Amino acid sequence: MGKELFSAAGTILGSAQRTLATVPAVAVSGNLPGSHYLLLVLVALVLVLAGTTLINYRRRERVQREHLSETHEREQRLRLSLWASNELYWQYDLRSRELETTRVLPDQANDLVVYSILDTNPQIHPDDLQDVLQRLREYLQGKSAIFLSEHRMLGDAGQWQWMLLRGRAVEYSDDGRVVRIAGTARNVESLRELESQRQIAAKVMHSMAESVAVLDAQFHFVTVNPAFSQMTGYTAEDVVGEDAALINSTRHDPQFYADVRNAVRNNGSWVGNMWQQRKDGSVVLCAMQCNQIEQSGAAAPLYVLVANDITERHRIEQELRYLANFDTLTGLPNRTLLAERLSRAIVNARRKGNKLALLFLDLDNFKDVNDSLGHATGDRVLRAAAQRLQDVVGAERTVARVSGDEFTALLEDLHDASEAEACAQRILTAFDAPLRLDDRFEFTITPSIGISLFPEHAQVPTDLLKYADTAMYHAKAAGKRTCMCYTDSMAVDLRRRAHLISSLRRVVERGELRLVFQPQQVLADGRIDAVEALLRWDSPEHGSIQPDQFIPLAEDCGAILPIGEWVLQEACRTLAAWQRAGVSTQLSVSVNVSALQFLRSDLTQTVHAALTQSHLPPSALELELTESVLMANADVATERLQAFREMGVSIAVDDFGTGYSSLAYLHRLPINTLKIDKAFVDGLQLSGDSEDTTITTTIIAMARSLGLLVVAEGVETPEQLTFLQQQHCDLAQGYLISPPLEADACLRFILDVQQHTARHALAQPTTHLDQALPPA
Repeated sequence: MGKELFSAAGTILGSAQRTLATVPAVAVSGNLPGSHYLLLVLVALVLVLAGTTLINYRRRERVQREHLSETHEREQRLRLSLWASNELYWQYDLRSRELETTRVLPDQANDLVVYSILDTNPQIHPDDLQDVLQRLREYLQGKSAIFLSEHRMLGDAGQWQWMLLRGRAVEYSDDGRVVRIAGTARNVESLRELESQRQIAAKVMHSMAESVAVLDAQFHFVTVNPAFSQMTGYTAEDVVGEDAALINSTRHDPQFYADVRNAVRNNGSWVGNMWQQRKDGSVVLCAMQCNQIEQSGAAAPLYVLVANDITERHRIEQELRYLANFDTLTGLPNRTLLAERLSRAIVNARRKGNKLALLFLDLDNFKDVNDSLGHATGDRVLRAAAQRLQDVVGAERTVARVSGDEFTALLEDLHDASEAEACAQRILTAFDAPLRLDDRFEFTITPSIGISLFPEHAQVPTDLLKYADTAMYHAKAAGKRTCMCYTDSMAVDLRRRAHLISSLRRVVERGELRLVFQPQQVLADGRIDAVEALLRWDSPEHGSIQPDQFIPLAEDCGAILPIGEWVLQEACRTLAAWQRAGVSTQLSVSVNVSALQFLRSDLTQTVHAALTQSHLPPSALELELTESVLMANADVATERLQAFREMGVSIAVDDFGTGYSSLAYLHRLPINTLKIDKAFVDGLQLSGDSEDTTITTTIIAMARSLGLLVVAEGVETPEQLTFLQQQHCDLAQGYLISPPLEADACLRFILDVQQHTARHALAQPTTHLDQALPPA
């Protein structure tokens, strides 16, 4: 139509132009009829009409082209939008129940192509179908503004996939009912998975026992979990939007927190321990880990702060560290920390070219304090002694407690050995003043001190400690309350001690031990009622060694247990042999028992075995224990001694009166005999004026009142024996009666006394003890 109009306009315009071409010629001639003027006007009108038509046509054509271009552009944008959003366009005809889906995909030339599919049976998952229909009904009934449904549909590959459909009515029937709905659909399978992961992460964060806080790039709280609130006392409402500095503690300086934030910004993470402040003002130590989390599409990162409350663990660790390095009684460093500090001191002294000294102190006779006054008082003495020692040495120097009543003092930066000796003398002088245990009680105790020097005596901590200990033992041997510096000659004694201990461990199996026996005479009639078994050691390497030398070593190294068992068996075996040789069955043998035997071994079983093997009655054996052993462990002693009483074995208290005797415990203990120490017997006088005479008289009287037998040890003169007879002492033992004898010699001595006593019983009783004794 447009082309035909354009052609007609062109024809008219052409005719008009030809007509006008003749007009000038007519006009020039001046003979122009009236009809020609009319024609001219008509032609002009035609020209105007044709031009107007052409102009309108061209305008409409341009508008149409622009409209087509815009439509094409909108179509391309729609295609691009559907492709870019990975959505598809759908429309559903409620009349035919057909679902048409339109998808935009690139073809091989990478051009976006529209693909449409008409589905007469939309594949909706059976479990979701009722929900989809319900949502459709609600939309059609006007209960919802749009149709919105998320359900599973069968995909192109035949698998179920979650789709999100949004749509609204696009066509209505004549009566106003919706007949077509159209909209978009999106595959939300991955979004649902992400949402599921997000929900799981949220639940995990909510249920975590660790405190979790999410911070923004400015370290403001974004969210926190319940554990955070429980640990800090702040709720989420208290902290969200607030700076994390809200929970900073004054235990760290501000620079510490600034450094932590810089580390997180620069490195993306920070791990360490940090003190934080609770809402109530208290502090908590946290093991913290802060990690940076990048947000997709966001420039600013987030920070996740995970914290564990380790306050209690820190406290326990501190206590364990303290227990591992400090003495709980005195608060001084223990042997472990001493070794560490001594090693450091040696390194520093070697670097500076200085000397250092180690002082080893032992409190003299401290065992008597525990035995007489109890361990509670002993502990108070140790605390007071530790404080006195630290005050004298100086707070800047290391004073350590290495064992029960043994202390050390480490003196650094010395230029001469005399400085160590001067310090030791100051310590001795300081301990001359009584230790104040409380407002009402004071106690005086003295130390013995050994000194070792670096580099003169040793180069390593263990040797310095060993040599100082050795010097201390020599100071004790020199009379106590003195100090001695280590010398090389002391090493000889140290090596001898080590060799003796090594030999003692095999002394029983080598058969190097023997027993000698010292008789005990009944003062009333001269009978030999008992013998004391005394231990001797003849070593092929070291010769004959005195008991006061090897028995303490055997107790220190534990060898006393097998040795003590051998002594019991040998003593019982010897007495049984004597009885078979004619000795009275009333004779008993007395055996010394060490503290280690009494407290740590099954002594009851050992005694029972020795008696059983020798076929002796329990009354044939008497066990001797020192007063200090019984008094120091009175409760344990009572229980164990009761077992021996029930067995029928007698118990004697040896060296009675030399310790701090407790008459209350003495009355409770099931004992049979008291043995007066030789130290008191040596000072006996017939006049009764000496202190030893008074003590001995008192002991005998006390024993008789308790129903106990009394044996006086170390009787060497007739005057001593006469005094004991006058005081009605029961038995005497000493060189006046007989020295310790070998088993065979003792057997002959006992048999001679038995015979002499038997003959004498038929005659007039004598008045002098020497007449009852066999000739020497």
